[in-house]
Amino acid sequence: MNTCDICNKNFTQKSSLVIHMRVHTGEKPFYCYQCGKVFARKDKLSIHKMIHTGEKPYSCDQCEKTFTTSNNLTRHKNIHTGEKPYSCDQCEKTFTTGSHLTEHKRIHTGEKPYSCDQCEKTFSTSSYLTSHKRIHTCNKPYSCDQCEKTFRTGSHLTLHKRIHTGEKPYSCDQCEKTFSTNSHLTSHKRIHTGEKPYSCDICEKTFSDKSTLTKHKRIHTGEKPYSCKLCDKHYTSSSALAYHKKSVKHLEILKSCNNTVPTSASISFIECEEVYIKEEIKEEEIFEEDPLSIQMRADNIDPLSIEM
Repeated sequence: MNTCDICNKNFTQKSSLVIHMRVHTGEKPFYCYQCGKVFARKDKLSIHKMIHTGEKPYSCDQCEKTFTTSNNLTRHKNIHTGEKPYSCDQCEKTFTTGSHLTEHKRIHTGEKPYSCDQCEKTFSTSSYLTSHKRIHTCNKPYSCDQCEKTFRTGSHLTLHKRIHTGEKPYSCDQCEKTFSTNSHLTSHKRIHTGEKPYSCDICEKTFSDKSTLTKHKRIHTGEKPYSCKLCDKHYTSSSALAYHKKSVKHLEILKSCNNTVPTSASISFIECEEVYIKEEIKEEEIFEEDPLSIQMRADNIDPLSIEM
């Protein structure tokens, strides 16, 4: 018997013990030459390489989705069967995988073990951290094939595409209204129930959704986080900034900059800074209220390799 002298776990083979010891040492000797990622096991590297090759040898016999591993396919099939064998012991929610249950439990514990090395923000999952880091780099690798818009995550692209398709898969069971996202449906249902779970800690006013509360609080703080980089004007909401940009005065300033229209590169820089501010403010709300991301991870296991 081969026993780990750190945690006393037993293994039948010495090679298994060697692999296990890397959990304690942090050693990752297997390197991907295409992206620089490192792995503790060779088989994990082989699976990872399929991201670069696009190879997905495992296909679902009930839909057209394909997967890089048989485990991912097995987990995906739970969507068709409706099976959710993992349940939370603090609430009634159930999940298709143990990893999703682990992530969910952090809502109750408040644990956020993943931290950004460029700012002080912390996150409950590594995928949320990866998405957040794109705010600092202004990287938006997911692009819409019907317009020029780009997005930080595959799930946000999927939500956007529903603007073009008009798809509204979430319907209210009390009226005939349909919605493009589950979070919008949840907010709508509060019209019927009268529920307003978000309250202002300054004036005690209550609201049906978190974003409205956030905007309301700016009345008390005087905060105007949305700014025009050309006019140096500041606004409390992104919609007010958008309205300003369409004003005659703003367009005149835009055209008069050095007697020429700014280059696309300078405009991109301006837009990038504005997106940074906007997404920094709304980021926590997006992460907390993005059920599609959770479902897509349930479908595809790896949220950074969106199975479209």
